[in-house]
Parts: sequence; structure tokens; C-alpha cells
Amino acid sequence: MNKSEPDNPIELFHAWLADATRAEPSDPTAVALATADADGKPSVRMVLLKDVDARGFVFYTNLDSRKGRELRANPRAALCFHWKSLDRQVRVEGRIAPVADAEADAYFASRDRASRIGAWASRQSQPLESRFALEKRVAEFTAKFHIGEVPRPSFWSGFRLAPDTIEFWQERPFRLHDRTVYHRQGDAWTTIKLYP
Repeated sequence: MNKSEPDNPIELFHAWLADATRAEPSDPTAVALATADADGKPSVRMVLLKDVDARGFVFYTNLDSRKGRELRANPRAALCFHWKSLDRQVRVEGRIAPVADAEADAYFASRDRASRIGAWASRQSQPLESRFALEKRVAEFTAKFHIGEVPRPSFWSGFRLAPDTIEFWQERPFRLHDRTVYHRQGDAWTTIKLYP
């Protein structure tokens, strides 16, 4: 392991995310989330990372969306962050678990009001008959929650990916890229280097 790399990959991830926050022009927390259904059929889409700590990487979604259904059917997933401005990538693989209701409530309450109403209005991943139908649902929930707080819907929450493996990739000249992989061993991490 390079002496500049910490023993804990979460510490290194925070440093890289801070660099990305300064360098990326838009959404440095955007990450590709790969899931698979109960039969192993894969799918991938972009989500936004909302928290990361020693327990794992947190994102939120409509639980009835395709990703929500797949994560319940097959609670393993992978993430891929790609920061082109820094020539860096981080891949994460691990087990999925739902966040606690209190954690989901706190995050939902921190969102702007229009986003909270949008969560109620969207039947994420379901067929949409027209844009007007979506706008009508937004208007209905705007009227419903006209006064007071917009509570978190029971069908909306978060997931935490507890990493087993985290790979840090740094572009180098002549495609001789630097790859460091951390593997969880109980409460500790081991590292190996990979050929590019």
C-alpha cells in the first residue's frame, strides 16, 4: 500500500469526495447504482449519494421503483463514482439494508418542499400516460399539503450499502493506471494493488 493511502477506505473516500466537490462542475455525489432482480437480471442507473460513514453509503428512493424492488429481492449492489475532472473512479460492492425510519424522516425533512411533494406525486418506474397526469398529481399533493409539513411517504426511504470491497482507480499516463482495492476482513481492511 502506498504510504499516502490510509488504512480505512472511508477516510480516503471522504478525501476524494472533497476533491470532487471542488473540481466537478455538477453533482459530485452522482453515482451509478447497479442492482439485479431475484433472477440475476442486472440494471444500472444514476442516484445521488446522501451520506457515507463507517456503516456505508446511503441513497434514497421510492421503494416501489424498479431499484427499490430489486434491492429488496436481491440485497446486494454495486456503486461506481466517476469523476472525469480528476481522472478518478471509485467502485463499491456490498450488502444492502434499509436505513432506520428516523434517519429517512430526518433526510426527507431536509429536502426542499417541492422535492417532498414530488416524492408523493411520482409513481416512480410506473408507466406515465402523459406529462399532464404527472403535473396534475403534483397539483393535487400541493393542495393536500398546502399548509403544514409534508410528511415522508411510507413508500419512500433510503438504503445503505455496507461495503465488502472498495476500489480506488486513478488514471496514469500510457494506461498504466493505479488501482488499490480494500477488502473488509471483520472490522479491519486489507489492501491489494491490481494491474491496470
